Amino acid sequence: MAIPVVALIGLLALFLGTGVWVAMALLGVGSSLLMMFRSMPVERLLGQVVYNSTTGAELIALPLFILMAEILFRTRMSEMLFSGLAPWTTRLPGRLIHANVLGCTLFAAVSGSSAATTATVGRITASELLKRGYDRNLVIGSLAGAGTLGFLIPPSTMLIIYGVLSQTSIIKLFIAGIIPGLLCAALYMIYIAVASMLRPATVPAAEPAMPWSQRLRALVDLLPVLSLILAVVGSMYAGIASPSEAAAVGVAGSLAIALLQRTMTLRGLLDALIGAACTISMISLIIAGAVFLSVALGFLGIPRMAVEWLTQFELSPLALIVLLLAFYVVLGCVLEGLSIMVMTLPVTLPLVVAAGFDPIWFGVFMILVIELAQITPPVGFNLVVIQSLTGMKIGEIAWATFPFFLIMVFFTLFLAVFPGIVTFLPNSMG
Repeated sequence: MAIPVVALIGLLALFLGTGVWVAMALLGVGSSLLMMFRSMPVERLLGQVVYNSTTGAELIALPLFILMAEILFRTRMSEMLFSGLAPWTTRLPGRLIHANVLGCTLFAAVSGSSAATTATVGRITASELLKRGYDRNLVIGSLAGAGTLGFLIPPSTMLIIYGVLSQTSIIKLFIAGIIPGLLCAALYMIYIAVASMLRPATVPAAEPAMPWSQRLRALVDLLPVLSLILAVVGSMYAGIASPSEAAAVGVAGSLAIALLQRTMTLRGLLDALIGAACTISMISLIIAGAVFLSVALGFLGIPRMAVEWLTQFELSPLALIVLLLAFYVVLGCVLEGLSIMVMTLPVTLPLVVAAGFDPIWFGVFMILVIELAQITPPVGFNLVVIQSLTGMKIGEIAWATFPFFLIMVFFTLFLAVFPGIVTFLPNSMG
């Protein structure tokens, strides 16, 4: 039975090493394994799996949330977030750097994308904070770290994909991401405050105190994003809307914001539609390849064999998670997050379920390790986004992000010790 595993690893290395698209590599590996070790009509199975995996009702929400992010990227949301948050952070240790974290947290709740969150918020905050004399490493690091929250705080496109691949409730996954997302943002803000107190030179001289009347007026700029969060996330949590219905509301709301701000033209709408279509086409193909590979591995008994092999080491559940975390950190150096999830989930999910972890908890764990991949050089996509915004070298950005990388690693281990933090809200839904 070790031969199929060796063949799996060899074929993945061959396909990915020669630059084949991830989706095609997954389909090719699955087909090759079945033809090598099973006598069955692979073409029929392939057609059935691809059709079923790309036409499920639960996938309807995915293109809509992607379209919502594309539309919002073309609005003045970034300027409004900064102007609405800045007056409320001037008295905090670290002052306006907190606008990075708070802005990313709010925008994550309406975008579902880490790259979109980083690019939208950073488009204003990176240049504005650096111009005002804030420490470059703290500004860039906080933006890269907080930008990853786009994958954790609902509505998250990655949680939708995980839900489809693992056959887990998408609404419960969304709800499970709320508390960890807010806690992670709070840890980032605590680090910024402590770092600025230990090194006062990281922030410029304090600006004059702003009157409360001006602070309250600034909240008007946050009304669009807060209204959208209430409509999208609030409707799902209240049980009023399914993820697909909430996504449709989100698209309508984002269009309304764009029209009210007069930032949406016919050309801009066309660009948003094309951008969403390209993204969802790529993701759908990867999903089809991942599901087919999972089916192929099931026919070969590889997930069951992996569970039996690991059981003989008698690892504790926490030791297993530490091992998986180290494994994913290494993978994050050479692969981007979506590829990591779809290629490893068929094997790792049975392992953690056998160890006693909830699939919903593992969904949040997977998102956290994907977030780590987003800020791990040399292929971390958030690092590339920030490079395009600032012109800095990838190595410099990675070094600035390293403290936030460590925070996320320790936070992931903390959730492994206290998994109830993740499962409390979804379990309360019944």
